[in-house]
Amino acid sequence: MPVLARPKVLFAMRAEHLAMLFPAPLIQRLERVADIDVSLVAERFDDPRLAQVLPELDVLITGWGCPPLDEALLHEAPGLRAVLHAAGSVKSLISPALWERGLLVSSAADANAMPVAEYSVSVILLAGKGVFALRERYRRNRAFTIGEIEAAVGNYGRRVGVVGASRIGRRVLELLAPHDLDVCLYDPYTQVEGVRQVELDELLRTCDVVSLHAPETDETRHMLDRGRLALMRDGATLVNTARGALVDTGALVEELRTGRLSAVLDVTEPEPLPSDSPLFELPNAFLTPHIAGSHGNELARMGAAVLDELERLASGFPLAHQVTHDDLDRVA
Repeated sequence: MPVLARPKVLFAMRAEHLAMLFPAPLIQRLERVADIDVSLVAERFDDPRLAQVLPELDVLITGWGCPPLDEALLHEAPGLRAVLHAAGSVKSLISPALWERGLLVSSAADANAMPVAEYSVSVILLAGKGVFALRERYRRNRAFTIGEIEAAVGNYGRRVGVVGASRIGRRVLELLAPHDLDVCLYDPYTQVEGVRQVELDELLRTCDVVSLHAPETDETRHMLDRGRLALMRDGATLVNTARGALVDTGALVEELRTGRLSAVLDVTEPEPLPSDSPLFELPNAFLTPHIAGSHGNELARMGAAVLDELERLASGFPLAHQVTHDDLDRVA
């Protein structure tokens, strides 16, 4: 790969996120390797301040809220060579014109996978411990008996099923490995060494906790429909930190109303839920507002990942986290 010494770089994202993605130490590191005005953040590409910047631009550092990267941008930035995305998916960001131009595209999806995996493993362990149901009982009764043993809870030998060997799914498997759990995986395309692979229906029938980590595609939409949810064993917990559309929400509500299953949902369909959704009231539904991904100081991990990529470009090394057009059908 040719060396891109001191590339001319521009931020394109919502300005409010810049300081969290690139705190002062990362800005200093950025200024050592690139020619950039760190006070200039493009929230739209027809901003008059960009008139002298775009024609000489080599690299865009993008993030949430980046305007569309389309033919109009390519016309204004004929020398653009790379897009480094300081967030996860680039599906809605990169237009066909950019792929046709042959631009290099990189994503911080691996960095964003870490907090999602941490969240997932945390709630898997809490579910095995019976925390969600016991918390509701304690809140309702306002009392408990000290020393009473809860026979139905515990993580020793608990069977956990991971659906999807995505980058997040693989990281979940790694983080679960040190625990005394019986872990299995369903993924029709990917094998993970050392992890038992099973069919989806078997996973649903036999696992105490099912954690979803598949991308949203035509094939995976409502993969957990009424029939598949009915396969889940009594007392099982469904964890979804992937995409709400993987689960038929109406069918899930019906199952939860019976009290047979529990669910931990960081994503839903629709998102956000309507204010009258029964999921807000069901005691066996634990909802969080799409927080499993990077928040707060975790954004700086994605900024650091982008700077790693920029330094590789500047030194003539291949990108470590390149995204190709062929990748789009199998990533979130």
